[in-house]
Amino acid sequence: MRSVHHAFGKRDVVQGIDLDVAPGEVVCLLGPSGCGKTTLLRIAAGLEVLQQGRVALNGGDIAAPHARHVPPEKRNVGLAFQESALFPHLTVLENVTFGLKHEPPKERRLRALALLEQLGMDGYADVYPHMLSGGQQQRVALARALAPAPQLMLLDEPFSSLDARLRDRIRDDTLHVLKKVGAATLLVTHDPEEAMFMADRIALMCDGRIVQTGTPRELYCAPCDPFVVTFFGEVNELSGEVRNGCVDTPVGAVDAGWLAEGTRVRVMIRPEALHVVERKVADTGHRYSHIIMAKLLGRSSLLHICAHGEDGREAHLHARMPGVFLPADGQPVDIHLDSSQVFVFPSVAGTGTGAAHGEAEQDHRDYAHCHDGQ
Repeated sequence: MRSVHHAFGKRDVVQGIDLDVAPGEVVCLLGPSGCGKTTLLRIAAGLEVLQQGRVALNGGDIAAPHARHVPPEKRNVGLAFQESALFPHLTVLENVTFGLKHEPPKERRLRALALLEQLGMDGYADVYPHMLSGGQQQRVALARALAPAPQLMLLDEPFSSLDARLRDRIRDDTLHVLKKVGAATLLVTHDPEEAMFMADRIALMCDGRIVQTGTPRELYCAPCDPFVVTFFGEVNELSGEVRNGCVDTPVGAVDAGWLAEGTRVRVMIRPEALHVVERKVADTGHRYSHIIMAKLLGRSSLLHICAHGEDGREAHLHARMPGVFLPADGQPVDIHLDSSQVFVFPSVAGTGTGAAHGEAEQDHRDYAHCHDGQ
């Protein structure tokens, strides 16, 4: 996709998108509702007529304004959506073979059964869709989309209607099948964890623009914008000012040597960046950082902490510790900071909206580069 713009009436929903998906690669379009990701997928599928820009598949244009619009059925793409939309009057096997009418019946059946087996559905070949669970229907819909061996798979929130445990299992099966067949895949999701699990690369969108594209590790560990940080989970946010190349916070000094002296900044600290250790002292006056409350969340514990800085400043922070770690309310603690999960951005109005994040993006690229060097 090159310079793709799209509007509904006077509302611009996609603004200047450039995006590539390579053969065998899974790219996730990630973002909040209304950011334009489904519109982009529909443009790629041919379900929306391209207004501005260019869409090409294997080097050949499939969409260009006022010039060319290849219809969806001739694009050699597979489509799977949130609702499975199976044909109710056809069996599972007949649903999967529906798009293979150009092949001999025996080959159609063998290919369909092979895909159903990969997705754990070969025992349901003669069953009708209404006899299947939602998760089973979704597997059949995926097999049907993959059956014609499309060059490009387009998936729009295909797992969002499933319960959490079933969703985890089906997306794991789906990822293995996609990698085995080697089709390029564009997956739309609003779930950061799903994007990190499924994607080779993530394109994070906000207000019709791509804020950052990269591997899951790049987006999580070297975000270019505050929006990227907050979208991947809860953060503690503090404000400060650069002095002698650092920003003083209640949990210690944070490096900001790439910013000018006196710059006002936002310091964003992930809960897992705070390593908490119980302090072996009696403290009735709360002179030290201390626990406000601790909650067990299963695989981790969430701590509410009152952090005390050396300059007397306090901050209410959340820390996430692995396993069961439940200090008593009021317990004095020491806090050690993992700088790799701390991000500093200039306090620029509009940052994160796509309108004015360029300065923060460039500054943080320098910071990420410095971090990688360490």
